[in-house]
Amino acid sequence: MTSRRRAATATAALTCGAALIAGAACTGAAAAEDPDGGEGDLANKSAQQISDDSLHQLVAAKSLRLRTQTSADPTKLDLTLDRAGNCTGAISKGSLGRVELVKRGNQVWMKPDAAFWKSQLPGNEGRDAAEKYKDTFLHGTTKNAFLGNLSAACDLRAFQKSALPPENPPSGAPSPSATPTLTKGRPTTHEGTRVLPVVKKAQGAVQTLYVAIDGKHYPLKLTAEVDHQTGTILLSNYDTPVSSKTPAPGDTADISVLEDRIQGSEGSQSA
Repeated sequence: MTSRRRAATATAALTCGAALIAGAACTGAAAAEDPDGGEGDLANKSAQQISDDSLHQLVAAKSLRLRTQTSADPTKLDLTLDRAGNCTGAISKGSLGRVELVKRGNQVWMKPDAAFWKSQLPGNEGRDAAEKYKDTFLHGTTKNAFLGNLSAACDLRAFQKSALPPENPPSGAPSPSATPTLTKGRPTTHEGTRVLPVVKKAQGAVQTLYVAIDGKHYPLKLTAEVDHQTGTILLSNYDTPVSSKTPAPGDTADISVLEDRIQGSEGSQSA
């Protein structure tokens, strides 16, 4: 495999979200040789059983908080979302800016920061727009192409579906005897919660799923390392309702103000 193809593979592996869980859930099982006494009721379960249990908890969740970051892409998510498609939080694109996001039904509000406006509009136009709309949410519906694409990350059902292993594995898939095994790591803590790592190593990639030891065995953290690229997914606030609060009308402007300014800027540049 060429370095370019390996880089593309690494990027895909790190940005596929919940598919990391599916990658763990569909491989062979292996129990740790010396299970640590701090594993609670997970002590007598294999790594495969722990992975399967955590996957069940994830796909059954009605809502959760999702945080992601990867070294292969500057995009970061911090969203609380539910199965009805509602969400609130923020999406960051590094130097291209950050937007606060609120979605309720098909209604979408976004509040860009100054860096976003400056990345969309040249020179003084970007600075002027950033100042004028610094405390303003831009509002529209999912029928708007920009808002529809932006709020696609609010689809918890799609995220949960991506976590499930494929019903019909592609032809040529490795046989169960050839698939990598899962191993249990040593108990540790994540954001104050005791977790048990479940590790998969295959073809130079290392994927680790951190499962809550106490209470429901939720997956709380996923990490991946491929070709020196790293990615992290954090999952929390399971079944905590998404806030129903939406921006006040006095704090909003129609999404067309962004589109009109971008079109005006493009028109002046082409003239």
